[in-house]
Amino acid sequence: QVQLVEFGGGLVQPGGSLTLSCATSGSIFTIYTMGWYRQAPGKQRELVAVSLSGGSTNYAESMKGRFTISRDNAKNTVYLQMNSLKPEDTAVYYCNLYGRAAGGSLKNYWGQGTQVTVSS
Repeated sequence: QVQLVEFGGGLVQPGGSLTLSCATSGSIFTIYTMGWYRQAPGKQRELVAVSLSGGSTNYAESMKGRFTISRDNAKNTVYLQMNSLKPEDTAVYYCNLYGRAAGGSLKNYWGQGTQVTVSS
């Protein structure tokens, strides 16, 4: 059974920084993408950033220049460095993995989410 666990959420002041990490456990055979999504109260879940298997990355427009996604393939871990945080970045941040477990089919896996609150 593949599981994703996020770490690093919390309360930060506007303009501050946080780093989220997401560790995987279980037998993942192939990973295509790892990324981060977020969901604010009353809003739909949205893409934050994604790391593709070839090494390229994609960001939502509002995160470009402030957030950086990185990935440790040896550890099947993905990170999100968030700088210049704004109150509107407040949300639950979810780790996502798209891949195939040993003996399984391609599917999306999700972490349980970690709360990020940006407030003075």
